[in-house]
Amino acid sequence: MELNRKPTREEEELIDLLIKRSSRKFDFNWKEMITVHSMDDGGMGGLIISVDKENEQNRLFGEQISEYHFVDNDGVDVIASLNIDNKGNLFELDIWKTNYKKLIKFPKL
Repeated sequence: MELNRKPTREEEELIDLLIKRSSRKFDFNWKEMITVHSMDDGGMGGLIISVDKENEQNRLFGEQISEYHFVDNDGVDVIASLNIDNKGNLFELDIWKTNYKKLIKFPKL
């Protein structure tokens, strides 16, 4: 399993955009608090988001709070969704490239 890491600038910018598109409010310092690791999604770019490492094991999906559509460099549609857990914490950045291939590049925001 991949170790948690800080998100890249592109990943953070996409998460930030999705938070701003949602009606949810998160701590102003969420950027300093989160770590991420890649989802097992064939390289589409999805991330598991961790806020509290001690309580990471028993987390459950809560709901999708926003999504963003973009086109990858190869012309294929991509949908990025931001999900929270059942306690309202950031849970995952789910990325679905509609041809199930590896994401080439995060969108320029």
